Amino acid sequence: MPVLGPRRLRSVAAALALAVTVPVTAATASPDSPAALREVMFVGNNWDGTADVIASTGDFARIGRIDVVPDREQRMAEINADPIRWIYFQAIRNGVGEGHDQFVDDMYSTPDGASVVVSRPSFADVVSVDLATGRINWRFPVSGYRSDHMAVSPDGTRVAVSASTSGKVHVLDIRTGEQLGSFGTGDKPHENIFTRDGKYIWNMSIGDVNTALDAPWLDWTKGDRRITVVDATTYRQVKVIDMRERLDAAGLGGHSDAVRPAVFSPDESKLYFQVSFFNGFFEYDVAGDRITRTKSLPKNPATSEDRTTWVNDSRHHGLSMSPDGAKLCVAGTMDDYATVVDRATLSEGPLVTAAKPYWATVSGDGTHCVISESGADRVTAIDFATGEKSVSVPVGDHPQRVRLGHVPAGWAGPSAG
Repeated sequence: MPVLGPRRLRSVAAALALAVTVPVTAATASPDSPAALREVMFVGNNWDGTADVIASTGDFARIGRIDVVPDREQRMAEINADPIRWIYFQAIRNGVGEGHDQFVDDMYSTPDGASVVVSRPSFADVVSVDLATGRINWRFPVSGYRSDHMAVSPDGTRVAVSASTSGKVHVLDIRTGEQLGSFGTGDKPHENIFTRDGKYIWNMSIGDVNTALDAPWLDWTKGDRRITVVDATTYRQVKVIDMRERLDAAGLGGHSDAVRPAVFSPDESKLYFQVSFFNGFFEYDVAGDRITRTKSLPKNPATSEDRTTWVNDSRHHGLSMSPDGAKLCVAGTMDDYATVVDRATLSEGPLVTAAKPYWATVSGDGTHCVISESGADRVTAIDFATGEKSVSVPVGDHPQRVRLGHVPAGWAGPSAG
């Protein structure tokens, strides 16, 4: 064995020290983030223009609140000076906004927990808000006149945002707001999903959901609705999935093909998705390229059967899955409940009463489904194991998207406006 000199011995010792160091946790994994981080949930209060930050487990208590439209006066001055933008702003307010402005649709924190990136439909943009000061770091105006759902890459460095009036998805550097690429979609791009390995982005376009042409025989008027799958490096189209063809092949021709919230199984072999007007969801086999199962959920007798009264063509809107893939959680938006469904048997658990639940996600420890009750201004946690409600927490006006993220340890809200 060769004799090691002092310098070589010091290098070996350093390497051994690193090898036995406790693994870095997700909260401190970023090399640019030496400070400890706290896992939280961001709740976007769409009509308020705020985001509440709550604990990601346990009592889900509120930690702080962020104003996501600190530049409201400047943005409104720009809109009022541009007749076309003003028309679209009013159309958003009186259409999908149900008489309210839409100031926060989706949000994700940066890997270092220093900022939160927010899509703001009424302002047709994406902004990064500094969590320490509450000030805007950068702003990206999307193409067209409305921004919508987002998705963050598995490594947290890129964010994809739907520009719903231009049929396009922009992919941005989450730290700088620089556009890295974009791709075309069907009409009104909505949900975006990065695959687990970060190689692909799935976009679901939902078409025109705020027209009154809601009768089944008028479904063709809703526009070009499809799933667009692109390479997440080149942003080139890999394939298009027309669910109209798959629904028809499965004998489900009476259903809309507007794919709403969707979630993959842990191995990404199955996609579960909701569609417009349907009180339930479908199971799609990715490799087999076919719909394999349908789950119809109970209708609330108090829910009107007049489809034009359902918000933006939704009946059920919100879907999540437990980390082990055993349970699905469904937000029955217009039926005013949420329920946990066994994935193997598709049998539902208790119907947990909820006021217009608009989204469903998973708690930080994976034990609960967390829904936003947009009709009651609160979020509610439902135990995946029992299907029963655990706790509800008050938030701001019309909560919609709920996302896991991080803030600096000890953070309780911005220190300055």
